[in-house]
Amino acid sequence: MKAVLKAFGLLVALLLVAGGIGLWYFVNTGVSAKARPGRLEEFIARRVRNMAISRHAASLTNPVEYSGNVIAEGRAHFADHCATCHANSGSGDTDIGRGLWPKAPDMRLSQTQNLTDGELFWIIENGVRFTGMPAWSTGNKEGEEASWHLVHFIRRLPMMTAEELEDMESLNPRSPAEIRQQMEEEQFLKGGGDQPSAPSTTPHTHGGRK
Repeated sequence: MKAVLKAFGLLVALLLVAGGIGLWYFVNTGVSAKARPGRLEEFIARRVRNMAISRHAASLTNPVEYSGNVIAEGRAHFADHCATCHANSGSGDTDIGRGLWPKAPDMRLSQTQNLTDGELFWIIENGVRFTGMPAWSTGNKEGEEASWHLVHFIRRLPMMTAEELEDMESLNPRSPAEIRQQMEEEQFLKGGGDQPSAPSTTPHTHGGRK
């Protein structure tokens, strides 16, 4: 009994020390999402993410056969749903991606590419708490199939061509200003309304577009 109490006391002491170190770190570094996390913080965050992924997920295999059509569908889905944070290239270099904490990862690198297909699928479907990654699960087979398409496309990110990136730009969500500009142009071409106003000169990133 004494041994159990001693072990419990040691565990509590270790947790208190770890909590104290964590509190000291955040007090001294702050909690701003603008700053780039240090290496230790990135290491711990990555380990926590991996621990949070269901162990069952690692063994899942992609039931969707790789094909050009699957890649095209995954690319279109990524451009419309994911590029706002992750950029068309998967670099994470967007206004939103840079503003997140943790930062949106460069999905072309080993930290993402070394995950199994099942782990990528699980992250897409379930999201990751305390990050900007939402859960995209729709609860039906069509949604799961779309997620598996994305897994195939994520594998292609390191080999993306200029033509593919250009095609994705046309599929990126548009800002209200861009939609308004198009409507004005269409109305002007139909012979009605004033000449379209000049596009805004304010820098704006839209899924990798600047």
